[in-house]
Amino acid sequence: MRSLLFVPGDSERKLAKSLESEADALILDLEDSVAPEAKPAARGTVSEFMATARRKAPRLYVRINAFATGMADADLDAVVAARPEGILLPKCRNGSDVTLLDAKLAVREAKAGIDDGATKILALVTESAGALFELKSYRGASARLEGMTWGAEDLSADLGAETNRLRDGSYADPYRLARALCLIAAVNAEAMPIDTVYTNFHDLDGLRIEAEAACRDGFAAKLAIHPAQVPVINGVFTPTKEAIARARAIVAAFAAASGAGVIAFEGAMLDEPHKKRAERLLARAKSLGLA
Repeated sequence: MRSLLFVPGDSERKLAKSLESEADALILDLEDSVAPEAKPAARGTVSEFMATARRKAPRLYVRINAFATGMADADLDAVVAARPEGILLPKCRNGSDVTLLDAKLAVREAKAGIDDGATKILALVTESAGALFELKSYRGASARLEGMTWGAEDLSADLGAETNRLRDGSYADPYRLARALCLIAAVNAEAMPIDTVYTNFHDLDGLRIEAEAACRDGFAAKLAIHPAQVPVINGVFTPTKEAIARARAIVAAFAAASGAGVIAFEGAMLDEPHKKRAERLLARAKSLGLA
């Protein structure tokens, strides 16, 4: 996956329109974009959408409400039987929340006749100050844990900040820290690191700059809040032909070196980390049908 597009779960029009986007995944939202009084109806709307859109849709995830709201169980009761690809758990406090969600999913999969473990988990892991101290706990929390992402909006509210961005549009230090810790924690947990949303959906140049920085640093995908953002994100996270060719050449050079730990390549000395990066790029290209 490169792009994951949020879609309000209470809007049949937006849900239908989302199928025209180029997003690799849709996140059908039952949390922030749905008013409290609209949530019961939204659960039914999301379930019906998954049932009818399955054959022509990209991967479908559902963002449920946080455990602390008391609404998560009702969300899961409504949507798991419709077989989403996975559940996005917001305001995740630590790995124990992922383990708890795993157990809740297992019960509902069994009732619906779904294979155990089929429903994956994405975790939103930086929405409170306390959560930042728990990021190591995600390693081994659940075999379902597919990806981890971070958020700056709820974190800034928790911190009592006036804003989370500087005048030049870049993140202030607390949120740069949260971003870096999420990336490192996701890799440590063997989960996909997913960069957060860029909220100004009119500013596609700013989005591109932020997406390029995320890809450079090791994120594998980025969240989107508007269909117009998806082509930019996909373009950034799709390896170029030149990058694929170079990665192939690096892997081939190591193979030809008969197990050597260091090789000379294009005037530089490359070692195991360079080989590993090349192999990862080729794996991503293969998953996109490019290699």
